[in-house]
Amino acid sequence: MAIKSKAKTKKKMGRPKKVIDKKAFESLCGIQCTRSEVCQFFNLTDKTLDKWCKDTYNMTFSAIFKIKRGTGIISLRRTGFELAKTKGSVYIFLAKNYLGMSDKPGDDLAEAPPVKITIQVENALKDKSK
Repeated sequence: MAIKSKAKTKKKMGRPKKVIDKKAFESLCGIQCTRSEVCQFFNLTDKTLDKWCKDTYNMTFSAIFKIKRGTGIISLRRTGFELAKTKGSVYIFLAKNYLGMSDKPGDDLAEAPPVKITIQVENALKDKSK
C-alpha cells in the first residue's frame, strides 16, 4: 500500500498585488500628472505607488517622474511655438510656468558696464548758414 505524502502548498496571504500598466503610468508622467492624480487614476495609495516604483524601476516616484516628464515638456514646447503664432498670451503663460522663462531681466544685465555714446557734430552749422 502506498503512503500518501502530504505536500505542503503555501497559500498566498494578504491582498493581491495591484496591477499598474507601465505604459499608462509613463504617459501620465508625460502629461505632468501629479502623484495624487496618478494614484487616483490607478485607484491606489501613494505608498502602493512608491512600492511599485521601487519594484519596477528601482527608483522613487520623484526620480521616475523627472525622467518621464521630459516627453511632456518637449511636446509642450512644440505646442507653445505653434500657439505663439496666434495666441501670445497662452504661450507666455506656458513658458513662465513650465519652461522656467521670465520677463524680468537677469542679474547679468544689471552688472553690465554702462555704454558711453558720443556724437560729434562738425560743420553742421557751417553748412546750414550757406
